[in-house]
Amino acid sequence: MRALLSRLTLAASALFFLPWAHAQNADARKEIEAASQAALSAAQQGPAEVKLGGQAVLKLPDNMMFVPRLQADRLMAAYGNGKDPSLLGVVLPKADEDDWLITVNFEKTGYIKDDDARNWNVSELLDSLREGTKQSNVERVKRGFPELLIDGWVEAPKYDSKTQRLVWSVAAKHKDDGAQSDPTVNYNTYALGREGYITLDLITQQSQVPKDKGAVLALLNNIDYVEGKRYADFNSSTDKVAEYGLAALVAGVAAKKLGLFAVIGAFLLKFAKVGLIAVAALGGGIWSRLRRKKADPAGPGQQ
Repeated sequence: MRALLSRLTLAASALFFLPWAHAQNADARKEIEAASQAALSAAQQGPAEVKLGGQAVLKLPDNMMFVPRLQADRLMAAYGNGKDPSLLGVVLPKADEDDWLITVNFEKTGYIKDDDARNWNVSELLDSLREGTKQSNVERVKRGFPELLIDGWVEAPKYDSKTQRLVWSVAAKHKDDGAQSDPTVNYNTYALGREGYITLDLITQQSQVPKDKGAVLALLNNIDYVEGKRYADFNSSTDKVAEYGLAALVAGVAAKKLGLFAVIGAFLLKFAKVGLIAVAALGGGIWSRLRRKKADPAGPGQQ
C-alpha cells in the first residue's frame, strides 16, 4: 500500500510545477492521504475493459489498475493543481517493485493529419526542441529555476501509419547535473482518432525506460476506438481538422507561427506532463524524496 501511495504522490508531483513545501502543511498532508486512499479504493483492477471518455476501450491487463477521472482529479487538487479537463485517469502497477505511473488523457483537437510523418527529420525536430529550450532558459533563470539541457532522444519519434500510433521520448537535465544523474522522464505514446488523440504517458526514471516501457506499449496496443470515433471514420466534409500535424506534437515546430515562447508554454502545458520539465522546475529529487517516504515509518498511513 505504501508503494502505491508513493506512486500516486509521483503523479501529482511530476506532472505540474508544485512547491514541495506545500505538501508539508498538515492539512494538505491529510487531504493527500485521503485523496490517495480514495484513488486506490476506486481503482478498477485488471484484467478489465476500461471505457475512455466515450472514445475508446482500454484492455487493462491483470498486473495493473486504473484510477478513474473523479478520484484522479481529487488527487491532483490535493497537490494544489488545477483540474486538467483532458485527464481520463491514471494506470498503476500492482507489483510493489514497479515504480512507474501512466497518465491517460484525451485531447479533443480534431483530426490530425499525419502526412508530415512520412518525411520528417527527427534531427531537425530535436534541434527545434533544443532551440526552444535554450530560449526559454532566459525566463527560467529570471524565475530562479535551473537551466535545462536537452540531451537527446530517449526514443526518437516513431509513427505507425497503419495503426496511427506515435511514440517518442526526450531526455533533459539541469545544466549543472552530473554525468551520473538519472532524471525522471516521460515516455510519450499517442493513439490518433477521428476527433483527437489519446495519450498514454509513462512516468519513470530514464534508466528504467528499457524495463518499464513495455507496460505502456502493451496498453497502447490494447486501445480500440469505438465505432464512429476511429481515425478511419474521418469525414472531410463535416469533421474538424487540427491546425497542426504530428511534428508539432513532438517538438513544437509551429514556433515560426506562434512565437517561440508561446510554443514552449504550450509544450509545458500539453506535453510535460513531461515529467522531465516539471521535475527540473521543482529542482529535481522527487524520486529520492519518494524513496525516503517509503522508508519513513512515520510517513502517511502510519499515524
